[in-house]
Amino acid sequence: MSLPDFTDNEYQLVNQILLERYNRIVPLQAVEVELLLKPEDKMPTPCPALYWSELGAEFVVAKMGDQRFRCQFFYSPSEIFGTGRDVYDNLGDCVTTLLKLQADHHGTRAAALPEGLTKESPAGGEDDGNYLPPIVI
Repeated sequence: MSLPDFTDNEYQLVNQILLERYNRIVPLQAVEVELLLKPEDKMPTPCPALYWSELGAEFVVAKMGDQRFRCQFFYSPSEIFGTGRDVYDNLGDCVTTLLKLQADHHGTRAAALPEGLTKESPAGGEDDGNYLPPIVI
């Protein structure tokens, strides 16, 4: 089963929402993730997705079919968050809800970090060069 890639209009919509949110152009990458499209599926299906990183968080919006989207954001493999909704039928609602929840969580998370740590850096404040790829949703 091959799912269609994001259309130019869908890609432009996400770019526009990100521009409005961050007041600048955010690098948006086309990637592929594997998802179980139905609870009874035994094997994941490759799905086109859009990926970006901002404010120490990484975001993924996957296309599961015509007007079917799933999203999440994460800080690390142990800090993965969704919106509480498995499927969106509107890409704009999907991305807007994801960004709002991450903004709310960003403030909560920043307040909970020990003094001297930041959202963007590991303990000690220096980048250790370890790259963690996007998590499959």
